[in-house]
Amino acid sequence: MKIYNSIQEFAPSGKTTVTLGTFDGVHKGHKKILDKLLNSSRASGCESVVLTFFPHPRMVLQQNSDIKLLNTMAEKAALLEDYGVENLIIHPFDHAFSRLTAEEFVKDVLVGKLNISKIIIGHDHRFGRNRTATITDLLQFGEEYGFEVEQISALEVNEVSVSSTKIRIALESGDVATANEYLGYDYFVTGTVVQGKQLGRIIGFPTANISITEDYKLIPDNGVYVISSEIEGEMVQGMMNIGNNPTVGGTSRTIEANFFGIDKNLYGTTLRITMHKRLRDQVKFPSVDALKMQLEQDRAAALDYFKQL
Repeated sequence: MKIYNSIQEFAPSGKTTVTLGTFDGVHKGHKKILDKLLNSSRASGCESVVLTFFPHPRMVLQQNSDIKLLNTMAEKAALLEDYGVENLIIHPFDHAFSRLTAEEFVKDVLVGKLNISKIIIGHDHRFGRNRTATITDLLQFGEEYGFEVEQISALEVNEVSVSSTKIRIALESGDVATANEYLGYDYFVTGTVVQGKQLGRIIGFPTANISITEDYKLIPDNGVYVISSEIEGEMVQGMMNIGNNPTVGGTSRTIEANFFGIDKNLYGTTLRITMHKRLRDQVKFPSVDALKMQLEQDRAAALDYFKQL
């Protein structure tokens, strides 16, 4: 997949089939659109193009928005590439871009820059300045400027009954099981292993402290989770704590992964950590010994989860 950091960078070699949106999570609902995009582009011989935006429009247009996203841009790109998209355009979203009228967007961007033959769009998609244009307007522009419009019906979308908002709500409450069902894959975070206080090593549960630089990435609710990660080409099982370590007087929120069966210096390593199941809430234990006993039970539960796969 080719990645472009603005519309201006993209120079199509021929006609394109395009879809656009934030695609946060690249979930089951998005895959309905992506399936149509890829099937249509193959049938017509056009290049497939996903046009997305960063920052998320809500971050720009809503001053007090504290929206957290399911994917970093790198994670989203990896998911779209795995799905088979040929071209990804990540266009900087700002106030000037938001002020384009619907016709300016169609004429200058879709037709002038992307050279579209067909656009595939959700049934409730709105676009242009103040998001005033609808699918009806897009159909009219298609006739005027010579491109086809394919709409995903409300029925098709409702069959999936999933949205990025629903997934965010599930993760914010720690319900990764529901989130994973909606996503169609298990939620993951990507971060770099950094130096911690090494308290886990002292009690026999050494942890990799994970630093995630993208502050907009949604971190699920505090608790203990069953995880896995590919480390040096090997898929490693483990468990991960998200929280402030109240038993040992912690105050700041950390992400600490305990991998089973490995003893390697991982400092500086970037890991994708997949979250399979939530084991329990964060708990303040009466003693470090009580915490250690619980961690033994957590590890047994995590290993039992993998045995049942």
